[in-house]
Amino acid sequence: MMKDLQQHLNEFFSTNELNRLHKNYGGGRIFDDPLIGVASGDDYIFPKYKELITPEYLTPLELWVGCDQKEIPASNLRVVSIVFPYIDKIRKESKNVVELKRITLPSEIYSVGRNYANAFKKETCRQIISFFENIGYKAVAAMISEVFTIFSKGDFYSNWSERHTAFAAGLGTFSLHEALITEVGCNVRLASVVTNAPLDITKRKYCDEPYANCLFYSKGICKKCVERCPAGAISEKGHNKIKCYNYQQKIQRKQNLRLAAILKPHFRRIDGVWKEQVPPVGCAFCQFNVPCMDKNPMANEQK
Repeated sequence: MMKDLQQHLNEFFSTNELNRLHKNYGGGRIFDDPLIGVASGDDYIFPKYKELITPEYLTPLELWVGCDQKEIPASNLRVVSIVFPYIDKIRKESKNVVELKRITLPSEIYSVGRNYANAFKKETCRQIISFFENIGYKAVAAMISEVFTIFSKGDFYSNWSERHTAFAAGLGTFSLHEALITEVGCNVRLASVVTNAPLDITKRKYCDEPYANCLFYSKGICKKCVERCPAGAISEKGHNKIKCYNYQQKIQRKQNLRLAAILKPHFRRIDGVWKEQVPPVGCAFCQFNVPCMDKNPMANEQK
């Protein structure tokens, strides 16, 4: 079944028009073929996220039931995580940032790709749900559900994390800049689906070591992401979400003025209500021109 799902998604990524840049940037693909990992619905790490992130964090079973599915043993559920790797063209051209007098902006091709990716990720979730339904199973996705929400009070957090889901599914580990370093690097997007299809589980390679792929945490070297961040939001102490968010807001204002004619609208569920947002254009300086951009820099030492 996993082989069929992989082939199905490879074809979908290859042909779907939502996985295309605007014609101003060549009209080519945004993402290369995806990676897929699977966690068990009763993996002990999901309840652990309630302690690490927020008590409101949803377990796979809570998400399943919240999406009006019949309650079943959590062990009968599988959490499918998908890694969307940006194509080499975007990664290479995104090393060339735009230096203005008072602000540094990401390359336009990245901002457009980042913006267009949101619709494609949601459509991918719908495609996976249809894939399972067509072979007699059920599936739900937090990203397009009525139970997922971002909480705006205090720190920034939500009740479902695609990064933490990907970690649980054995697709990578965290980093100094907090992105997930997968085998195809940290410059990726993520999505997930919960299903009752009996898929084989992907083992976490490094047990529960959360930073095994990061050069700084594993060897005490690198810190390229610290150097790359124009907001000063990354240090040896980690990632400052507030500084990062504030700088991203400045980027959004500038890039939306420059690219308004071609950016797509975006809606997020915030505090339980769908709200239209200023079209997101990303930042990701910490993901470009760094050793973990397009690979796991610790891979050779982990063999």
